[in-house]
Amino acid sequence: MVFELLAVGLAGGAAYFLAAARVVRQYERGLVFRLGRLRSEVREPGLQLIVPLLERMQKVNLQIITLPVPAQEGITRDNVTVRVDAVVYFKVVDPADAIIRVEDYRFAVSQMAQTSLRSIIGKSDLDDLLSNREKLNQGLAIMIDSPAVEWGVNVDRVEIKDVSLPEAMKRSMARQAEAARDRRARVINADAELQASRKLAEAARQMSHTPSALQLRLLQTIVAVAAEKNSTLVLPFPVELLRFLERAGHDAPPAPRTGPAAPVPESEAGPEPEASPAVEAVPGPDPEVEPGPAVPPALTDPERPG
Repeated sequence: MVFELLAVGLAGGAAYFLAAARVVRQYERGLVFRLGRLRSEVREPGLQLIVPLLERMQKVNLQIITLPVPAQEGITRDNVTVRVDAVVYFKVVDPADAIIRVEDYRFAVSQMAQTSLRSIIGKSDLDDLLSNREKLNQGLAIMIDSPAVEWGVNVDRVEIKDVSLPEAMKRSMARQAEAARDRRARVINADAELQASRKLAEAARQMSHTPSALQLRLLQTIVAVAAEKNSTLVLPFPVELLRFLERAGHDAPPAPRTGPAAPVPESEAGPEPEASPAVEAVPGPDPEVEPGPAVPPALTDPERPG
């Protein structure tokens, strides 16, 4: 009989221990409600005992929770329709407030994040959403964290993940970026042409003092073109070389002429020699011409004998 009572007592004690024992993990805290009233003591990690049927323990996770915010569609301040989604990182810092002050703190933070994201979209420009996200993330975190403090929740950070634009806006931005790249390319090309023209002008001034350098440059060009093994060689003939040859022709001494002497101007000619006395011709008798036989007139075709 004693052994039976002992066995029943051990069984009852084991059942009571199993009903009263609670295990709180390292990243959790336990809140005990006795007859519906919260006790002030927060149970730490480890094995904790409660009074069965009178007390109830609720565990609260203190880890950082990652909460994705669904994509929200809105109109920016510069009248562009966009869809923006984000992610919120938060954790519970006061387990009692997170359980008592709000029914479901996860759902409350999610709804607050969605409304704050729509508000940020309406207050920002498109360029800010695309390039100045750090400032927007900070503003969004402050907007969510302000009411969440009363819920025992601390918002660690908020990140905007993606900004979806309409297709027409994407094409417009692509054309704008292409035009900007084209403008930069043209500016760079113009700067290169300007620098090259300055160098060419300096080289031209240097070659003008030594005309033979132009011939050397021409020969170098011929050698460079001939190295490509082309079947056809098109060689430009510079006008400066013609001018050099023309100047060389003017500087050379004139060759002696073999033709008749050119008339000398009266200003350069000397005094005329004195003319010799003219000799008068005496007319003599005309020479006599002996008459010859008369030549008959030419016969016409009708009078020509057949």
